[in-house]
Amino acid sequence: MQRELIRNFSIIAHVDHGKSTLADRILQFTGSISDRDFREQLLDDMDLERERGITIKASAVTLNYKASDGQIYSLNLIDTPGHVDFTYEVSKSIAACEGALLVVDAAQGVEAQTVANLYLAMEHNLVIIPVINKIDLATAQIEKVKGQITEILGIDEGQIILASAKEGIGTKEILEAVIKRIPPPRGGSENPLQALIFDSSYDTFKGVIIYLRIVNGLLHKHTKIKMMSNNSVYDVQELGVFKPKAEIKDSLEAGEVGYITSNIRDAKEILIGDTITDSQHPASVPLPGYKKLRPMVFAGIYPVNSKDFQSLRTAMEKMRLSDASFIYEPETSPSLGFGFRCGFLGLLHMEIIQERLEREYDLNLVVTTPSVVYKVIKTGGETLEVDNPAKLPSPSEIDSVLEPFVRAYILVPKESMGAILELAEARRGSYVSTEYLGPQKVQITYELPLSEILVDFYDKIKSLSKGYGSLDYELLDYRPSRIVKLDILINGEQFDALSSLVFKDKAYQKGRAVVEKLKELIPRQLFKVAIQAAIGGQIIAREDVRSVGKDVTAKCYGGDITRKRKLWEKQKSGKKRLKQFGKVQIPQEAFFAALKA
Repeated sequence: MQRELIRNFSIIAHVDHGKSTLADRILQFTGSISDRDFREQLLDDMDLERERGITIKASAVTLNYKASDGQIYSLNLIDTPGHVDFTYEVSKSIAACEGALLVVDAAQGVEAQTVANLYLAMEHNLVIIPVINKIDLATAQIEKVKGQITEILGIDEGQIILASAKEGIGTKEILEAVIKRIPPPRGGSENPLQALIFDSSYDTFKGVIIYLRIVNGLLHKHTKIKMMSNNSVYDVQELGVFKPKAEIKDSLEAGEVGYITSNIRDAKEILIGDTITDSQHPASVPLPGYKKLRPMVFAGIYPVNSKDFQSLRTAMEKMRLSDASFIYEPETSPSLGFGFRCGFLGLLHMEIIQERLEREYDLNLVVTTPSVVYKVIKTGGETLEVDNPAKLPSPSEIDSVLEPFVRAYILVPKESMGAILELAEARRGSYVSTEYLGPQKVQITYELPLSEILVDFYDKIKSLSKGYGSLDYELLDYRPSRIVKLDILINGEQFDALSSLVFKDKAYQKGRAVVEKLKELIPRQLFKVAIQAAIGGQIIAREDVRSVGKDVTAKCYGGDITRKRKLWEKQKSGKKRLKQFGKVQIPQEAFFAALKA
């Protein structure tokens, strides 16, 4: 395929604005999929994606399209996620493209993640084609949304394409705009080989499947390739493109997007963002990678059955391969045994990883209370990064604790503004600015501690704005804060899996809420269970789970009272012994309750 006839583009948007549906219509319009093989959300491979109606993982597909000028073009489309937690997937896709379709819901208008993804694309100098989707809805406000887009992009209204992915309206106009506005890829087949790894997956028979974009050079089967990050050399076993099923080819040229396999079995050998070159005639410098994002939330993942530890390790290695933003390292807990400390981009990301591990690898898991990364400056001047409450030094060794802060961009209707301001202030927010994106839409900017927006902040925004609010945030810096370790004690023994690091002024409310929730969820035992919240040696809240009653004197009817007393004393000593040696099983729901308390 001539480079002038290739176009590489992605679809970016806020969650639920119709990206996957638009990708479906493009596949059908170009004849890339037959009606018999078609299903909704075709590029969403996971059952989890289709069930939740969200895209979790970016997907690449090569399409052939005969344009109005009579030429047949090769279009490489990458469908991307829209949720703030999966910005990492979007950054990978953008690095492999020259242009992007910016899809905006005609009823919802511009939202926070729309703006965030737009800025990400503009950083990479991508050509932006704005598309207003769902124009067939009765609630569509086309003129208002046009005004919002022109204000953000500073473009003429005539460049905006009106579409309905559900009805197939505007699909041809979108494809023609892709060909006319997005430039062909740069680079040349005569140059030394440079290919950007933008994704990967694992196949039981083929090993690691590497998704790449050829920027320069030519890649053939059996080429000896070299990873420029670690100088590892491999032999290309198979290469091809997705149409949308894998189609084997003899070579991939500059500008093409495809896949290769090299019989690689170890997930750790592949680094997303790395550059592949020819080991015989290597390129002098690697390609600049996409934006690398650090995990923002950490939690422990443990198998319920300790015998599953090795299975969990294998599952995590494969999960790391298909999701490069997920990191893990082994750790041990006195209460839960052997497990892993894992890093995630957000709470939805954590929830998805847990569900995928349980579904795809048939594991039964326990997830501990999530925490952000704090910086602790010790009295000797040493700085520690603490992502686990167990790693927090004793108060006598701590000089100060620094907490991560984010700049949050909250987009809501004007009438919800007062309630949102109250919410942000209650979460220790610091007001920055208010910007009107139209007569009815407001963007409020706040600086907030990351720990305050992790759990239910987004849900509260949606609730207060009747579903029309949206949130995006970026990490700012670390600031001094009064952070203490909140411990949960079960019958006097510290249950480290429920420990958390909290702001001192909110420690009592958090401790009280957690013990009350645990009282509801921990099943009654044959002995009384004391649940306590403590800071250091000070107990700040307590609840008791009453023991299950058992009438040991039921068989005694009549006779001397001393007989009953003897049985009661025997029961009392038995319960005392049981309390000493008995173990309380904490159900998985208790961990989620402690998280949301």
